[in-house]
Amino acid sequence: MAPILEVRDLHIAYPSRSGTPVRALAGVDFSLSSGEILGILGESGSGKSTLAAALLNLLPPQGRISRGSVCFEGIDLLAADEGRLREIRGARISLIHQEPSIALHPTMRVRAQVDEVVRAHLNTAGGTRRAKTDAALGAVFGSEAGSLGARYPHELSGGQRQRVLIAQAIACGPSILIADEPTASLDSVTQAGIFALFGELQRSLGLALILITHNPALLAGFAHRVLVLYAGGIAELGPAADVISQPKHPYTKALLDSLPPWPTPAASTTARLPMIPGDLPDLAAPSLACRFEPRCPVRMEVCNTREPAATALGPAHSVSCFKFGG
Repeated sequence: MAPILEVRDLHIAYPSRSGTPVRALAGVDFSLSSGEILGILGESGSGKSTLAAALLNLLPPQGRISRGSVCFEGIDLLAADEGRLREIRGARISLIHQEPSIALHPTMRVRAQVDEVVRAHLNTAGGTRRAKTDAALGAVFGSEAGSLGARYPHELSGGQRQRVLIAQAIACGPSILIADEPTASLDSVTQAGIFALFGELQRSLGLALILITHNPALLAGFAHRVLVLYAGGIAELGPAADVISQPKHPYTKALLDSLPPWPTPAASTTARLPMIPGDLPDLAAPSLACRFEPRCPVRMEVCNTREPAATALGPAHSVSCFKFGG
């Protein structure tokens, strides 16, 4: 099956106070197939949100794309004019932001906010527009769609507000849904409900889903593939079951080892949580070395001489580490 989205050699930087560009993404390269769930994993500062914005050409004005392409159904979104982008954003590709309290208008009822998205993107008559709005609310709220749609955002729980953003995102029938840390502010039970909803929508609507998170536990048993970002570059990319259960890159292993242990009656409540020692590299001072080398427990002499290239471990699994080639 031909990819619906192809990102090729994407390089993005931001200016710093010193005038030296800060490398946010460097050589990011992947594709997305129709109906696929791709998890993008990495800690804060790895470039996840920059990548989400770049996929819709929504970078802030100071963001600079030095090279690369983002092609959706053959259209390079980084070269498209504003008219074409308006046709695609929100209608063909939708982005769900992290914080619904900021994204939702506080003085508009929920139903009106979903209807506003449909009106902005689809040239449909009133009856058709209302039907699409009702269908989107029904998909996320079920039998409670009518009563919850009449409320204001402050009258809803955090999980319900997140569902409103999801209703807005699916209302126009997109092909791709991008969710940037969609459950970061929610408790674990509500997170599970949101992920169950994503799974239902992906199956029923045939969506391709890009799920961005710092928590690998959320991707286990959910994503088809996982892309691991570190300091703006791809550390590992492969089938989710392989990446999460048998990680190859030392950074991927460190992320998984940093998950809090499952609580047990005998577990100490004062034990320190596991962590990755050290900090992300200074992206305004790019080095010729492997980006993870200063924090890597298995670094070798070659790691300090150049960046490793992606090495194929199989037809769908690659890793950027000298242990496997590079």
